[in-house]
Order: sequence, then structure tokens, then C-alpha cells
Amino acid sequence: MSSEYIISEPTSMDKEILQHAVQEQFKPDHILRFPDASQIHFNEVEKLRLEYKNILRIDHLWDFSSLSKLELNNNAIEKIQGLDHLINLTWLNLSFNKIEKIEGLECVQKLEVLNLSNNKISVIENMDTLENLTHFFISNNLIGQLDNVLYLRKFKNLAAFNLFGNPFLNEGDYRFFIAAYFPKLMFLDSRILDQKTVSANPIYILLEELGLHQADEARQRHEAELKLHRDAFVEFLNGSSLFRTMFKDDPKAQTLHCAPGVDSLIQRYLLSSWFPACLCTQLFERGLAEHKRRETEVKSFFSCQEKAVTDCQEKASQMLAKFNHEHKEASREQSPFPCLQQLSDPEVRKVKIDHCNDEINRLCKNLMTLEFQLVSEMEEKIKTFESRISDMVKHFSEIAQGIYPFFLQENNRTKMQIVAAKILQTGARDARKEDLPDDVIMLFEDRDAVIDALATAHDNHLLKINDRETQLTTGISAWKEALIKGIRDEELKRNRMNISDIHRYVDNLREQQEELI
Repeated sequence: MSSEYIISEPTSMDKEILQHAVQEQFKPDHILRFPDASQIHFNEVEKLRLEYKNILRIDHLWDFSSLSKLELNNNAIEKIQGLDHLINLTWLNLSFNKIEKIEGLECVQKLEVLNLSNNKISVIENMDTLENLTHFFISNNLIGQLDNVLYLRKFKNLAAFNLFGNPFLNEGDYRFFIAAYFPKLMFLDSRILDQKTVSANPIYILLEELGLHQADEARQRHEAELKLHRDAFVEFLNGSSLFRTMFKDDPKAQTLHCAPGVDSLIQRYLLSSWFPACLCTQLFERGLAEHKRRETEVKSFFSCQEKAVTDCQEKASQMLAKFNHEHKEASREQSPFPCLQQLSDPEVRKVKIDHCNDEINRLCKNLMTLEFQLVSEMEEKIKTFESRISDMVKHFSEIAQGIYPFFLQENNRTKMQIVAAKILQTGARDARKEDLPDDVIMLFEDRDAVIDALATAHDNHLLKINDRETQLTTGISAWKEALIKGIRDEELKRNRMNISDIHRYVDNLREQQEELI
């Protein structure tokens, strides 16, 4: 009878389907550890085949943390999802499904091979985290623009991709186009990209390639710099960026900017007086320095955490090795209790069984004690780390809150009157020359109206400054809370998994012993 697991109706993944798939591909080398394939823990599975199962939704894969190869081709999947825990995945086959959009791949950063052929995808997108990608297959989809393929240029390790069967093929022989923009590509549409095709590129394409390459590098540098600024919570605080945003989209001050020369007057007098650029630069540079301090602290914590976990794992391995050495004879017996099979005297056999049970209980207790010691150690480390990070966050917030009040000085009435006088002198004259509307001309002839417009604009600017301060302080506080919560959640998950593994291992030992009684 065939062992094929047939599903007639579209279905989501569940534990039954996954367990059956694991059993179908059960490898003999696991027998050394577990006599029953059903005892294999999902987090030990490295390859999983789920093709032709009529699966509609990807689900229940959170335990497959060691999975490196996943075959999901020839199903009814409509959306890429449920892959967040597959951090070791290097091979993913989703061909022959009903997928319309590339998404849900943010966490599979080790992915090297991605097959999306024979779906309904119209845009190549949302793959930025796949820096290790070497093979990409998206044939027989709905990619309509050849230029969209240039998205793949960011993958420096890409050696082969397949685009055959997409609508853009009607644009002519695209192999020359691909050869121009992907000089390191070895295979296109399952064929070697020969030297003749590469050398046939028009010179203008090669020149454009050089320009695009430089533009890509500049864009990448800019994006990396902006990300650093955001991580430090000081984006757009360098230079006069914040100053310029204060005058952008300010409806109350639009009329003031109508006459020639008035805009420069406002910025020259108001910005230089009210909003010293050096303070923004000071806060920006201090923010980068504080970010570096926090980053160093975070790296140090994770390094200590990794060392503590590794030390605990080594001690556990030594315990298991000692237990196996003491309870296995120097033979090829797979059971840790081979001597029980050779005992015929019931009394002696009972004594031996009780001794084995005691040893198993002692092993379980020692492993649990080791795990609890690690939990206690990690709790202390997390508390210390949280205290240090909280101090850093509080320190930077206080620095920001100490600098921002200088931006909110109240002695601006005289300055506004000076600016108003300049505007009245320059704006009215130039407004007539430019033949502007009467209401604009009348504004520049009314001193009080000019001062009121300046005051309203100033209030709007102060509101933006307050908002920027709130954005900084709440942002860094939220980052700290999310960081600590993530660390605690991961530690709790690790602890639960370890305890589960200990119980599972001990239960397996007891089951083996019972089979020999």
C-alpha cells in the first residue's frame, strides 16, 4: 500500500500533516537516538517535503528552527507567510502555486535558492533582506516590465535566475539587456550566459551600467546613513534640515513668502536668531555618540548571553556523555540498558531496574538544576543590562530635553518687529513690481498684519519643535521597552524548549527501559 498522504480538499498545514511528512522522509541515522519516528522533534528536521498536498495556507512551522530546505511546490498557496521562525532556511520552493505578491521573506535571511516559478506574480519586490541569494526562479509569472528585473542587481551573489515565460519577453531579445546589467551572472533561463552575448552589449548600455552602478552605491550609502540616524533617533537633525521643514507646508506664512526677497529675509533673520543651527548639530552628534554606546552595550550583553548558554550546553553534554558511558557496555548495543536483557534472576533484575530508574531520575534532576542555574544567571544579566540601558536612554533624553528649551526662547517680539520692518520696507516695494494680488500688497503695507503673520508662523514652528522632541524621547523609550521585552521573550522560549527537551529525552530513556522489562 502506498504511503502517499493524499488530501483531496485544499487545506492549511496542521501538526498531523507535518508529522506525516516528517515520517515519510525519516532518515535511518535518527534511529540511533529515537526508535520511533514519531518521537523526532520538529526542531531537528533539516529538510521537509510538502509538495502535492493541496495546501492552501502555510502554517505551524514555528518549531522547525533547523529547517534548511522546504519544498512547497504544486499546492494551492495564495500568500507567502508563516516563515518567520525558519531562520536557517537556505532553499525554498514555492513554484506552481497561486501566489500574487512577493512578501513574508524578511526573516529567512540565509535563503540562497528561491523558486517562485508558475505563480501569478507581477512585480519583483520585498526581497531586500535576502543578501545571500544565489539562485532565483520566477519563470511563467506576470512580470510586465523588463526594468523591474533591475531590482535583482542588489544581490551581489546572484549567479542564476530564470525569467522565461513572463510578458516582458515581447520586448525583444532581453538576454543582451540582462548581460549588460548583470555582468557576473552565469546562467539565464537554465542556459549559460555565453561570452558572445556579454560582448554584444552596445556601448551606451555599458556607460549607463557604470552610471547606474555609481547611483546604486550612492543610494545604498544614503540609505545606510539615514538608517543610522534613525537608529540614533536624530534623523534630519544634521545641518539645517529641521529648519527647512519648519517653513515647509506652513499655510499661515504663505502670504509672507509671495513677494521676492521676503523668503530669504525671514529665513536669515528668524532662523539665525531663534534657532541656532549649532544646537541641532550638537544634539545630532551627541545622539550618534550615545547610539554607539548603546550598540556596544547591546553587543556585549548578547556576547555574554551566548557564552553562558554555550557553557551550560557543554556541561549538559558532559553529563549525558558520562551517563551513557556508565550505562552502556563496550558493544554495539543501542540501548543504554543492555545488561537488563541478560538478567534472569527476578530479584537481581528488580534491583538493577530500580538502580537504573534512580540514575535516570538523578540525570533529570542534574539537567534541570543546570537549566535553573542558567535561568537565574540570565535573569541577573538581563536585570543588569536593563538597568544600564535605561540609564543610557534616560541620559540621552535628558540631554535632548536640556537642549530643546533653547529653541523655545520667548524673547522674539523685538526680533519679529525688526523682521517686520525689513519686510515692510522690501516686501511692499517688490510686491508692486511683481504685480501681485491686492491682498498681498495690502499685507505688506500693514505692520500689525505682518507681525501677526510672523507670530502665527512662529507658533507653528515651535509646535514642530515640540513634536520633534516628543518623537525623540518616546522613540528611544519605545526602543528600550521593545528590546528588553524581546530579550525576555527569547529567554523564556529557550528555557521552555530546553525543559521540554530534557523531559523528552528522559521519557525516551524510560520507554527504552520498559521495553526490556
